[in-house]
Formats: sequence, C-alpha cells, structure tokens
Amino acid sequence: MTTCVFIQLRCTPGKTYQVAEEIALREIHSELHSTSGEYDLLMKLYIPERQDVGKYINDVLLDIPGIERSLTTLTFKAF
Repeated sequence: MTTCVFIQLRCTPGKTYQVAEEIALREIHSELHSTSGEYDLLMKLYIPERQDVGKYINDVLLDIPGIERSLTTLTFKAF
C-alpha cells in the first residue's frame, strides 16, 4: 500500500513557477496547487511501497533549486 503525504513548499521569491514546472516534469505528484500564505505550493504525493518517506522526498523533490523549506503532513487510514 502506498503512503499519501501532503507537502507544502516555500520557494525562493520569484521562483515558484520554476519549481512548479520542475515538479511537473518529474511527474512525481498526484496534485499540485499554488497557495497563498506562508507556503507557495501544496502537493499531494504518493510514496511508493517499501520506500522510506523522508528519504524518498529528499531524493525526488527537495533537490529542486528554489525550494527554501518544506512541511510534510503524513496521512493515515482512520476510517
């Protein structure tokens, strides 16, 4: 079973569109939205089975230039 996470990204000023384009090119997200407030982008991502969540995010996402900070929210099947 895959793990669903939501990741908020704060980008370097003026770099949000470049970050979003790179995420789209990597085809790793389920959904990607521009947001207002403390973070610039919100993405929904499914972590493949048997992958460490933190390592996967670091390896496939956080090496994109222009990302200053991220906040990851793990989801759990509650119902």
